[in-house]
Amino acid sequence: MNIAVLGTGMVGRAVAARLHELGHTVVVGTRDPGATLARTEPDQMGNPPYAVWQEAHRGIDLATFAGAAEVADLVVNASSGSVTFDVLRAAGAENLAGKVLLDIANPLDFSAGFPPTLSVKDTDSLAEQVQRAYPEVRVVKALNTLNADLMVEPKSLGASSTVFVSGEDPSAKAEVVALLESFGHDDVIDLGGIETARGTEMLLPLWLRLMGALGTPHFNIKVVR
Repeated sequence: MNIAVLGTGMVGRAVAARLHELGHTVVVGTRDPGATLARTEPDQMGNPPYAVWQEAHRGIDLATFAGAAEVADLVVNASSGSVTFDVLRAAGAENLAGKVLLDIANPLDFSAGFPPTLSVKDTDSLAEQVQRAYPEVRVVKALNTLNADLMVEPKSLGASSTVFVSGEDPSAKAEVVALLESFGHDDVIDLGGIETARGTEMLLPLWLRLMGALGTPHFNIKVVR
């Protein structure tokens, strides 16, 4: 499958690398490929510059957001929630129409420092806003409740854990579930329509407190029934 991953941060890199490992053709989207490759300093999380990462992942191409989305069968929104709409506008509605958009982003607001609050909650969600703004896109919310490494290598925990999907299009959700299962996720719960993404996005305050209490982001939730 041809997959565009929009975002060059740690989430985008982790997802792109795993998809390529699984045999997909992957293009990572960025605002300005030249500027992205020209950076020589680590990012704010201490990750090496993208050019260093790409050198180790030569089979993954880099393009503009629009260039990546145009050639994709499925698009992954691996941007931060605060810039999601800028990224999608740059990708172009015409390049996204009719395609599955796996939305991993969270509406985190760091304006008051850490831990962040949510910029949208309770009566709306980022995923719903994306779906309303792009009605021809088949939005599926998933993977926003765990860290980048566990998104793509859940078995590294050594135990089964749970991930969730939300979306209006059953075939789009089935496509995403198949992708999640290929990553190694063995417990995927379909919560229902896109409004159920409010629940998974609002898990982030709990996730952040758990990270602080455990001293690591390497954990996930298991729904026992």
